[in-house]
Amino acid sequence: MDIQKLRKKLFSIIFESDTRDGRLFDQAVLILILISILTVIAETTSLYDAKYHHVFIVIEWFISILFTIEYLLRIWVSSKPRKYIFSFYGIIDLLAILPLYISLIFFQAKSMTVIRALRLLRVFRILKLGHFTRQSMVIARSIRQSMPKITVFFYFVVILVVVFGSIMYLVEGGVNEGFSSIPQSIYWAVVTLTTVGYGDVSPITPLGKFLSSLLMIAGYAIIAVPTGIITAEMGRTKAHDKNISICCRTCLSEDHDSDAVFCKKCGEKLN
Repeated sequence: MDIQKLRKKLFSIIFESDTRDGRLFDQAVLILILISILTVIAETTSLYDAKYHHVFIVIEWFISILFTIEYLLRIWVSSKPRKYIFSFYGIIDLLAILPLYISLIFFQAKSMTVIRALRLLRVFRILKLGHFTRQSMVIARSIRQSMPKITVFFYFVVILVVVFGSIMYLVEGGVNEGFSSIPQSIYWAVVTLTTVGYGDVSPITPLGKFLSSLLMIAGYAIIAVPTGIITAEMGRTKAHDKNISICCRTCLSEDHDSDAVFCKKCGEKLN
């Protein structure tokens, strides 16, 4: 097998998921990611870290070396390596392996290894398979189509908390230290409207309590609005069942139609 055929073969395995080898590769990467994340979590627990510290180091080095090899292979098989290196997933892949190597140079940089948790973001690349692709496309398209409505709703919420915060400053400001300023009152309005209710700031006057009750009741209705908007869009949006995970070697765009011959973004012929 010559170099070009080897690169194409590796590209189909590493970047695509519509082949048996590609699915096996993604499943193996997923397992490594989960093991790595569990290791990072366990390292932050003093009991487990004291007992299995050396085991964690071996596991992390083993996984980091494998991901380093994978990262270099992705660069090698890409027809435009620069495109991959500066892509979102390319940066995530790099950030996931850099902290361990940096800790070798700067011994006090151990805290940077927490960045390894970014490997969890790679799961989104793996979950592009079949069913996950179609469902994620439905959600993404619904959110995109809902953005104008959600933006208007967001402006309304901002106006509402500013107005209520200002009113509560006038009502409670002179007798309640929690409402010492309008920004502090707006903070209370946000916490109350979202029904979080920390309790660190609360009204004490009858009028303040009445206004607080109105804002809390409004909060339940307001929280349901974005959900309803997106749900309605999802009901009208259908994913394209023919979309599969074919990756263009030139621009690395994915999710082309099953009968596509050329990339829908750059026009390059697909594998």
